[in-house]
Amino acid sequence: MTEKTLLLGHSPDPDDAFMFYGLAADKIDSKGWKFEHILQDIQTLNDRSMRGELHITAVSVHAYPLIASRYALTSCGSSMGDGYGPIVVAREPIDIEGLKGARIAVPGMTTTAVLALKLLLGADAFEPIVVDFDKILNHVALGHADAGLVIHEGQLTYSNNNLNLIVDLGQWWKEQYDLPLPLGANAIRRDLGEENMTEIAGVLKDSIRYGLEHRSEAVEHALQYARDMGTDLADKFVGMYVNEWTIDYGDVGRKAINLLLSKGAEAGIVAPIGEIDYIG
Repeated sequence: MTEKTLLLGHSPDPDDAFMFYGLAADKIDSKGWKFEHILQDIQTLNDRSMRGELHITAVSVHAYPLIASRYALTSCGSSMGDGYGPIVVAREPIDIEGLKGARIAVPGMTTTAVLALKLLLGADAFEPIVVDFDKILNHVALGHADAGLVIHEGQLTYSNNNLNLIVDLGQWWKEQYDLPLPLGANAIRRDLGEENMTEIAGVLKDSIRYGLEHRSEAVEHALQYARDMGTDLADKFVGMYVNEWTIDYGDVGRKAINLLLSKGAEAGIVAPIGEIDYIG
């Protein structure tokens, strides 16, 4: 690996593919940096970030307090659910109270979806069963869990498995705090140095802008990661998570992250983190 080659981790899902299309297809000026794209599920990326293995990586906001000493957040690349987000589904229609004590399939213990569900139900109010994110719907449909916590495109396709929506955690969060639910972020390793970090963050932002400005070709690229979705549904999903929040958190996005992590700390789910610095 040459000095200017960077390992860039992101999820194999349509919104991340859309976000990094400009970079992957050599459509933007990478400022001399080379990027090796590492596609893995978000829990695996969270785990790898704790070992500092990737230079830049998608990371769950839930996981960030565990890696803040080694990584900073870039101001771009966020996934924010503004009135929507991870959902809980079950075979039978039940109320939220019915989830307490349930065995719930989850996509990883440091995903933001789990943090939000713990804030809703209580930190120890359910039994989590870790299942690969793209297997959760089938896992629940087959009766291997009482309910499932669903992220990515399953938020739009769960009815294909004849499952019932119990709660949308992004909607719940919006109703509680009138803020978007901050789900994912881009983290960059501090040992790259401030100047390099800033330049690299600018390259990532240019890639996001390119996708938004060349939507149809970027969606076409993203389709290869769109499980059970055609072009229209993939475009809808991309629009949910790649938008003005992704270009920059802005004051509202930063407020949402601070609130989520402070609520998590108050509940004893995450460690207090203090002020968060953003690059770019």
